[in-house]
Amino acid sequence: MVRLLIADIVPEVWVPPVEVRELRAMISYRWRLVKMSTATQNRMHSLLHRYNIQAPQGKIDTGENREWWEQLKLSQLENLRLKQEIKTLRLIRENIVEVEKELGRLSNSERWGNEAVYLMQLPGVGIIVTMTILFAIGDIQRFESPKKLVGYAGLGAGVHDSGQKHRDKGITKFGRKELRWALVEASWQAVRSNPSWRAEYDRLYKRKHQNQAIVAIAHKLLVTIWYLLNRQEPYKKSNEEDLGYKMLTWAWHMDKSALSGMTNQQFAKYGLLRLGKGAELTRIVRSGKPRRIATKEEVLALKPELHLKQ
Repeated sequence: MVRLLIADIVPEVWVPPVEVRELRAMISYRWRLVKMSTATQNRMHSLLHRYNIQAPQGKIDTGENREWWEQLKLSQLENLRLKQEIKTLRLIRENIVEVEKELGRLSNSERWGNEAVYLMQLPGVGIIVTMTILFAIGDIQRFESPKKLVGYAGLGAGVHDSGQKHRDKGITKFGRKELRWALVEASWQAVRSNPSWRAEYDRLYKRKHQNQAIVAIAHKLLVTIWYLLNRQEPYKKSNEEDLGYKMLTWAWHMDKSALSGMTNQQFAKYGLLRLGKGAELTRIVRSGKPRRIATKEEVLALKPELHLKQ
């Protein structure tokens, strides 16, 4: 084996550092919690079906819905079971919230924050998707081209060669399934929220099934991610207001402790300055509603290290 490695016949295997392995474990744990939550809700609805009872729309464990479930009158044993299912669901949801708070903190940490800011500027990409992409990729430098990264994600096109026929197939689905999930999830969100990505999806949808079209969008999104992370540059299809609003939404979805002593407005400006954009931007208008962004001077007073990037 040593001789094969020296001769460069066997490719070098990348061993993820501890922080990458821990992040992978945390996100996998969150997925298990989400599956447990879904399974618990399915059991509760299955119980109602036996009594031909229609549950109200919305989350089971919040507001009026929670009261509705708690006041159900079934048999003694099934009321006991339902009561315990509600407790289980509540505990699972609390654990999910706690995990997501930690992922929010990590997204602005010294280890992940410098890369996260380039992903969070993209339409459709939120904290969970960002951290999933980062743990799946690990070190972007190990992918020498976008094609290598696309292959790693299993989003490259497969080919059938029998010696007599050559036929293109669907994506290979090799590689990390978490990365494919994150990209497809982000792609649907981008198509719903961003006119540019919507137009690209509509163009593809004219000649492809919707699932094929969204996978093609995911492929394009991953190529964009490769360039953003390697070149460490702002997303060119966004203007300063778009970027500022995305930084603001990032702050809204983080626990206050994750903001490192900054307000939402200061964090939004901090994100812009890290991208080398929006130095003079102090106001964003969305849906006719103006929103304030902190001044450059306000943030530099809190983050003097940014002076070096100005």
